[in-house]
Amino acid sequence: DLKEVMKSRRKTLSISQLDLAEMAEVSLATVKDIDEAKDPSLATVNKIIEVLGMEMIFQVRQTV
Repeated sequence: DLKEVMKSRRKTLSISQLDLAEMAEVSLATVKDIDEAKDPSLATVNKIIEVLGMEMIFQVRQTV
């Protein structure tokens, strides 16, 4: 689950919710919502994963 990965990564990096919000230029409420498993927009996810040193890769699924 993407939200759990972001939350775990934030904790691994010892970044507070407030610090992450400021670095990603999103509201503290947005970061708290993500930690509480509410669905953020793709633009918000992109800002946050950039700060966390992560990337999102989209690719066409291979059918079997």
